[in-house]
Amino acid sequence: MSQAHNRAGLAIGFVLFGVFCISLNDMLIKQLSSGYPLHQIVFIRSLIGLMVSCVFLQFEGGWVALRTDRPLLHVMRGVLVVIANMSYFLALAVLPLADATALFFVAPLFITLLSIPLLGEKVGPLRLGAVLVGFIGVVIMQRPWETSDSMSISRIVLLLPVLSALTYALNQLMTRKLGVKAPASALAIYIQAVFLVVSLVFFCVAGDGRFAANTSNASLQFLLRAWIWPAPEDFWVLVGLGLNGGLIGYSLSQAYRLADAATIAPFEYIGLPLAVFWGLMIFGDLPSWEVWTGIALILSSGLFVFFRERAKARTVTKRPVARRH
Repeated sequence: MSQAHNRAGLAIGFVLFGVFCISLNDMLIKQLSSGYPLHQIVFIRSLIGLMVSCVFLQFEGGWVALRTDRPLLHVMRGVLVVIANMSYFLALAVLPLADATALFFVAPLFITLLSIPLLGEKVGPLRLGAVLVGFIGVVIMQRPWETSDSMSISRIVLLLPVLSALTYALNQLMTRKLGVKAPASALAIYIQAVFLVVSLVFFCVAGDGRFAANTSNASLQFLLRAWIWPAPEDFWVLVGLGLNGGLIGYSLSQAYRLADAATIAPFEYIGLPLAVFWGLMIFGDLPSWEVWTGIALILSSGLFVFFRERAKARTVTKRPVARRH
């Protein structure tokens, strides 16, 4: 078994574990969204996640590994992650878990598509066709045949997970470039630090809840309500979110360091059935026919992209592979 194959297999393991942790993260944050402000949850999660990432860092070179000659790129990556998370969680406060997750899963399609201009990866017409099928699924979930007045959820809310997907895809492709020199734990630490800064800025501006009193929108309430001391039954949930956040940051950063984005991205689709499972078991929600249709189209297109990529990999196993890292 080749070294390249070993690295791809390890990367797949990291991304599967990371996506499972993400599904737990989404379920827990949705549970907390009616009582705590988003920036408080983010602050606690990032503070604990930063501690976890610092532990991992000691096994990947120690503090010296935090040195970088591209600090601006790390800041840009952190900002993209903040936008991706904030926009997704704002939608999650209103949308059923499966709906928000299904809309977000245009992200692997964005990754495959954007890997062409940003990473120089070759994506053939068959995989491009599969990406188109996936985007059709996203359009169906947007329900373009309905008027805004007849919809129970704002179109802006429906577009928030798509914005999250785009910024997440850009982040992962940037991880691929940065990961050549930076260990996964360092990448995770930079992101957690940006989260802490942003959440503290939100606290200084809106931490007393004065802006929340002017809106009845559930998403804005989640963003702007006042910080409160956690209830005893929620304390360990918040601690678990922090530990989970550290595992997510490390696992996904490591996955995209070890293998090509177009190879790893399709495995993130395991998050779709996980979202349906948590939505049904915890919140009693079942997806509508539009969401089921979208899930089917996105999942089938993602699997096609994966199997096409694997078939192409088999055709070149007898030739030396040019490594980029």
